[in-house]
Amino acid sequence: MEKTNKQLLDIVIKEISDNEKKSAICSNVLKSLPEWFGIDESTKAYVEGVKKHHFFVAEISNKPIGFYSIMKHFPLTWEIYVCGVFPKYHHLGIGSKLQQYTENFLKDKNVKFLTVKTLSESSSDKNYAKTREFYKAQGFIFLEEFKTLWDEYNPCLFMCKIL
Repeated sequence: MEKTNKQLLDIVIKEISDNEKKSAICSNVLKSLPEWFGIDESTKAYVEGVKKHHFFVAEISNKPIGFYSIMKHFPLTWEIYVCGVFPKYHHLGIGSKLQQYTENFLKDKNVKFLTVKTLSESSSDKNYAKTREFYKAQGFIFLEEFKTLWDEYNPCLFMCKIL
């Protein structure tokens, strides 16, 4: 079912503090994205890990359609821990709206840097090429590649945005 412009205007983004809701939303969204989150062990770690971090959900009619979870490293530096949007809502600006909400939240805390780790371009994975393009469009810059941070088959790209 296609979403109309009116429905997209009805998007509400809010912070969730209930740990079970965070995990349930994270689990449902990540399971819908096997091209990105196809390693069960990793997905389970994210589903459990979001309980420890700030969590923002995008909803239409009280139904979750995507989320961002962020973690604090230092007072001035935070990281996107994990994020996702249900596939039927891709390319509709939901991720950008979540990104903007997250940035406003962090700016209110005087945070200066937002980082993210993703699969580097040393990998030929086409899905992660789209991910890198999304982050570049949001103003992130490539800082460093860590070829073995995760493992030799999943080279990590470290990106940063100055807020």
